[in-house]
Amino acid sequence: MKKISFVLLLFCAGFVSCKKVIDVSSESNLDAATYYKTEGEVRTALTGCYNGLQKTMNDEWNLTEIRSDNTKMSSPNSESPDNRLISDLDMFMPATIHQTVYEYWLATYNNIRNANIVLKNLGVNYHPASGTISLDTFSISMSDSARKQLAGEAMFIRAYHYFNLARLFGGVFLVHTPVSPAEAKTINRSSVAEIYKLIEADLTGASSFLSALRYDQINEYDLGRATSWSAKGLLAKVYLTNNRKAEALNQLMDIKNNSGYGLQAVYKDVFSINKEMNNEILFTVRYKSGGYGLGSDFGNDFSPSGSGNAVINGAGSQHNYPTQEYYDYVASISGDTRTAVNLGIFFNGRSELWYVNKFLYPVIISHDGESDWPVLRYSDILLMIAEASGYSAESVDLINLVRVRAGLPAHTMSVISTTAKFEKALSDERRLEFAFENQRFFDLVRFNTTLTTIRVEDVMKAHFALEYPGHYGKYPYPRLTLEQLQANVTPEHLLLPIPQREIDTNSDITIEQNPGY
Repeated sequence: MKKISFVLLLFCAGFVSCKKVIDVSSESNLDAATYYKTEGEVRTALTGCYNGLQKTMNDEWNLTEIRSDNTKMSSPNSESPDNRLISDLDMFMPATIHQTVYEYWLATYNNIRNANIVLKNLGVNYHPASGTISLDTFSISMSDSARKQLAGEAMFIRAYHYFNLARLFGGVFLVHTPVSPAEAKTINRSSVAEIYKLIEADLTGASSFLSALRYDQINEYDLGRATSWSAKGLLAKVYLTNNRKAEALNQLMDIKNNSGYGLQAVYKDVFSINKEMNNEILFTVRYKSGGYGLGSDFGNDFSPSGSGNAVINGAGSQHNYPTQEYYDYVASISGDTRTAVNLGIFFNGRSELWYVNKFLYPVIISHDGESDWPVLRYSDILLMIAEASGYSAESVDLINLVRVRAGLPAHTMSVISTTAKFEKALSDERRLEFAFENQRFFDLVRFNTTLTTIRVEDVMKAHFALEYPGHYGKYPYPRLTLEQLQANVTPEHLLLPIPQREIDTNSDITIEQNPGY
């Protein structure tokens, strides 16, 4: 892709063809700041924001699953540029010029800009000093309810992006309205607290603006759009991330008691392309196969290399490869129906190759998958309630709702007899339930705050020790000792580097790099 700086990115229009909701043409050659004159045009622009979620999701597994104990770079002896990019993230040593990090950063800010343009045209303004949202005068003719619905969806998308940026990079550039190139050059990094202030304002506003219809009352056409329930669920995760458990519980219990969402009876049905937007999906990034340029890459990206068309048409790249540790862990659990959904095994005539199976369905065209990528599921709501509530019989019961659905026996309080055992059971259940959904890394980092006995640094150092003889110790370059590899896992390296291009191309202000890079 064309390499442009943050400043140029803010100046370039970014609306692209839409996906399952509406089919539109690119508006990138239009002056987006003044183009939108009707409600229909704003809706078209908003659809571009939904479509913009695809590009960030296409790279997100590199920055999350790969940096957890779930997956790794598949070939330790490989010197291919793509594999080296993955392995550098895998080993907590990405360069400040890391290409995948930069591309994710660009795609995220591009879609933040898209959302900002929609909100500007709707007269929605964010006030950083007070952390509040106001609805000011605007010129487009539409009902108040339509305005709030469209604004709420754009605010949800903007908050979702900033939440990921804050968790991955820390303090970033806070851009809440379309700006000129000259203005952009004056914007420096904001504090993490300032970023979370915007996120909270957006999600609080979205939860009040958006539809609060129960799941079974939502029009089929609107399934896939952000709702009050998805905003409350994401806000709860924001609160939990910042150890505001009581506030998280308020949001989560509202969802549990009033939303109409629930668990699917069978785990595999959650991800079926024949049951998309089922009652377990509060929000998902949607994809559409059929040669529209809107299909997903994940089936081909994650399938085994050298498998030809045996696993998926067009073969696979064997990226996001499940770790030996994960494979051994799930193999030791008898009867868990999630294993066959999450993990596939291919025998190449010499050895077994396991791969991420969750997002793999047959495709006619290579890299044109139908599978959506869940962002927020009802099982997540249940397990977050347990996390926010802490050790209790009620919390164990919530874990058991998810566990029994997977075909496993319920935990008993005689077995889950201490806080430490409860926290391990919760961590293990989340790992199994959300395997390969980009949750594990964020969970481990959050556990540093919300749990008392699980530390991401300890988990990852133990992971490296288990995988070192068969994998990390075989890297020709860089050949690190186990101790050197484990030393990479520091609080500083839990954050990614700010792309160096943003620092080098701005001659107006000094932008600080994250510590440790």
